[in-house]
Amino acid sequence: MLALDHLAVSAGTLAEGVAAVEDALGVALAGGGVHPHMATHNRLLGMGDLYLEVIAADPAAPAPAWPRWFDLDHFSGPPRLTNWVARCDDLAAAVAASPEGVGVPVQLSRGDYRWQMAVPADGCLPFDGCFPALIRWQGAAHPAQALPDVGVRLIRLEVAHPQADALAALLAGRLADPRLVIVPGPQKALRASFATPHGLRWLQ
Repeated sequence: MLALDHLAVSAGTLAEGVAAVEDALGVALAGGGVHPHMATHNRLLGMGDLYLEVIAADPAAPAPAWPRWFDLDHFSGPPRLTNWVARCDDLAAAVAASPEGVGVPVQLSRGDYRWQMAVPADGCLPFDGCFPALIRWQGAAHPAQALPDVGVRLIRLEVAHPQADALAALLAGRLADPRLVIVPGPQKALRASFATPHGLRWLQ
């Protein structure tokens, strides 16, 4: 089984991404750090049982010899919601049950956190990035538990894609979360709505 773990907002620079999310949701981000293996860095926002990640290439790190995750090497334009991540207890089994191109497990760490994540060889997840990145946390530590609660909760994550039926079929019976809705659309589009201390807010 899979469970919704976190959302990823990609940005050209981390500062741009943080500013965009803080402006949209009206709360401050906290935590975060660097991912040496991928030459990226992030800032986080706790949302109860999951979290939101703003991620960008780290200009202070040498570029990796492989594509960065979330197709960040080809990112351009304003910060936006580009990916979602699902956690599992058995990453090998989750990869085997997923479409080709979901990636191979890579051992990663950041500070006290240890995890395995399926990373695509070309950096781009199936269905133009609409299929979830797969993660398996190792040990009890999880970012959502350590982040301050600023009163933000995910209400709905809408994933739109021309092949919505095929995408939904691949997740049927594997991920049951009423907040996740897969809908047909002319092109990839991720939209999320949140309850915040300032009322209903959106990211896309």
